[in-house]
Amino acid sequence: MTVRRVLVVGYHAAELLDIACVTSPLIVANFYAREHLYDVALATPSARPIVCGTGLTLQGQQALEKVTGPLDTLIVSGGIGYEDAADSKVVVGHVRRLARESRRVASVCTGAAVLAAAGLLDGRRVTTHWKYARTLAECHPAIQVDADPIFIRDGHIATAAGVTSAIDLTLAFIEEDNGPALAREVARELVTYMQRPGNQAQMSMFTEAPPLSDDLVRRVVDHVAANLDADLTTATLAAAAGVSERHLTRLFLKHLGLPPGRYVRRARTEAAAHLLASTSLPMATIASRCGFGTAETLRQAFVDRYGLPPSRYRLAQSTV
Repeated sequence: MTVRRVLVVGYHAAELLDIACVTSPLIVANFYAREHLYDVALATPSARPIVCGTGLTLQGQQALEKVTGPLDTLIVSGGIGYEDAADSKVVVGHVRRLARESRRVASVCTGAAVLAAAGLLDGRRVTTHWKYARTLAECHPAIQVDADPIFIRDGHIATAAGVTSAIDLTLAFIEEDNGPALAREVARELVTYMQRPGNQAQMSMFTEAPPLSDDLVRRVVDHVAANLDADLTTATLAAAAGVSERHLTRLFLKHLGLPPGRYVRRARTEAAAHLLASTSLPMATIASRCGFGTAETLRQAFVDRYGLPPSRYRLAQSTV
């Protein structure tokens, strides 16, 4: 059996969870397989200790400058120190070098900025933490940044949204390498979801900050959230707000990035996702409560949003 060498790249002010959410599942996989499947190491510049963004100190196990391939997987962590890391010739240069010697390359959270600085993401669809997605897109226009999914695979390069989404990506790697049974055991040990879909949205719109810059949009959004099973056509919402459909659409695009109809569909779908994960209500009841009318309409919206039917989503949320 060939042991898979996995190198996690850390730097000053990296996020401790970005690192641990990769290394822990791999070490747990070794334990449950009763085999040395993964050789996992943390590389830092000159193997120096790094002070993580949360204040704890980690000792580098290998000097980034001295690591040689081949590697199975190279993973760059994120953290509040990502800008300095992306500007560092040492970090970027050796990440670029090691990427050429790796079967699989990945980043967690703002670690995508380091991969981008190394020229590894040009022409690819990637994700990062929702808060930093716009910055990544503006700094690297050759990259297609999608802030929605928790992780994205584009060829041999994967990018994870941030922090705990690294667990989801690492579980996907374990399943790819060793099959679903081992990945499921690891997920159970970590008390986490098994096979949370990669294109699941990072954030529910119900936890996002309201659009404080426009009172009218906030009122309409609050009305949508409280009346998902009501008539929420653009015409009805515009009439209730006392503006034209065209003006309401212009405001929604400006403040939310979506026209009213798409926003309503997304709100209903995410509300349905919450009910699927937290209740045992029948599909038809959930569809009715969320304004879809029929279970089939709910299924179509769910597949469009999450890439899988609601029945599979419910099963994934309950498998821990």
